[in-house]
Amino acid sequence: MVFTHSTQQDAAKDPVLTGSHTLEADASSQEDDIKGTRYDVTEMDRMGKTQQFKRNIQSFAALSFSAVLQSTWEYIMLSDYEGLQDGGLAGMLWTYVWSAIGFGFIIVSISEMASMAPTSGGQYHWVSEFASPRYQKFLSYVTGWMSVLAWQAGTASGSFLTGTIIQGLISVRDPEYDPTGWQGTLFVFAMILIAFFFNIYGAAFMARMQNVLLATHVFCWLVVVVTLWVLAPLQPAEAVFTKFENFGGWSSMGLTVMVGQLAAIYGCLSCDATAHMSEEIKDAGRYVPIAITWSYFANAILALVVLITMLFATPSVEDSLNDDTGFPFIYVFKQATNTAGVNGLTAIILIPVIISNILFNASTARQTFSFARDRGLPFSNWIAKVDEKRKLPVNSIILSCIISALLALINIGSETAFNAIVSLNVAALMFSYSISMSCLIWRKLFHPHTLPPARWGLGRYGLTVNIIGWLYVLFALFWSFWPESTPVTTETFNWSVVIFVAVFLLSLVMFVFQGRHQYDGPVMEVKRCGDF
Repeated sequence: MVFTHSTQQDAAKDPVLTGSHTLEADASSQEDDIKGTRYDVTEMDRMGKTQQFKRNIQSFAALSFSAVLQSTWEYIMLSDYEGLQDGGLAGMLWTYVWSAIGFGFIIVSISEMASMAPTSGGQYHWVSEFASPRYQKFLSYVTGWMSVLAWQAGTASGSFLTGTIIQGLISVRDPEYDPTGWQGTLFVFAMILIAFFFNIYGAAFMARMQNVLLATHVFCWLVVVVTLWVLAPLQPAEAVFTKFENFGGWSSMGLTVMVGQLAAIYGCLSCDATAHMSEEIKDAGRYVPIAITWSYFANAILALVVLITMLFATPSVEDSLNDDTGFPFIYVFKQATNTAGVNGLTAIILIPVIISNILFNASTARQTFSFARDRGLPFSNWIAKVDEKRKLPVNSIILSCIISALLALINIGSETAFNAIVSLNVAALMFSYSISMSCLIWRKLFHPHTLPPARWGLGRYGLTVNIIGWLYVLFALFWSFWPESTPVTTETFNWSVVIFVAVFLLSLVMFVFQGRHQYDGPVMEVKRCGDF
């Protein structure tokens, strides 16, 4: 008889060894689901954090989570209105190309930081670790507020898209239907409720289904690409690659293309989402950066193919912008197929995007939870509370859904509500990237020996990559606040700048009255690797 992890002598002493060993193995397995690998334990100990979630996301599931959440090809199709309006076919194509390259430098920099400090906090935690001790508390606190704003706006934008697209499909079936802002907002609320339900009551199911969701993401891409190439009337290549158009009223073609790139930037966002799930991924220091990097570049290629396909299948940019549904991609589907085909193809896109919304809400809730755990938000004790039975930040999930619903109310009074929410998402995220990446660059230049060890890195090219990525972040941040057309009126004004400035000022006020007394920053709990 052969005994696993025991000897025959042990068996003689304990006649029920086999049964007890099974119980011990089950207990050990459950403990692994909580603590993860020895690397996870070491990294959480170094960062001074207690493991509160289940580490039930394996390496490939982490890659699947990242790819499905980003949904780059889906979002580049759904949110292309501004890119086509301000740049036409060629403008939309080339702004995506340089945005995808620029974000490539950003995501490998983020991956490097995520390997050094794999925590749900993300940017504000990295700022706290890498900034000068003199400024770390203030910079980390402000970055935390803006990062929360960025992810909350991103969560709202996904629900906004899916909700209003469903409203657009009603217009396809019933040409007499007059879509109103309040009705669209109700559809958005329905999408938020779906995210709420799955993130609380279906969390375990979503964790097990990640690989299936990835297959759905790729299969839907294949269906859309093949259908458009086979059935749609095609533009000549010259129009797709060289024909720039200006429907936004800007003074020059160069300016209009710069303004229109917001659509491409939005499609490339969310690359750091998996970093905020670090405390639920096994061996996070290794597999989080791998998931972020490989999912981004794979998604970027899928998006480029589907974008070129859609541009070839767009007979008239002007007609697509004036389509009754408000979505150029639905106009493209109309040219390729009948009403049933439009509904089917749109549903094929909506399925992975709704799944993306669910995962986005999960990542947003973890980021918000983490900042509250470090006492960076009002009512931090309530927000950072973890449901002991489910091992989930339930209160943070609820808060994220409420904020998404409040941002969706903009749709009732503004025809450019989506542009404002997207701009807010881009601007706040670029701000948080700029601070965290600048702190990493500073530390590499002046105190490289104090950087924590990374199991995934950029080697000798790291600093150069970080600087290029940081410069692109500043470039994207500058253009994120521009309105989509001119002349600018109260209806077409990009109100994201108002919300951005308001939250930024609120973070300063909160720092003065609360933050400087209650918030120390994660670095105060970190076990240092070296001295200044």
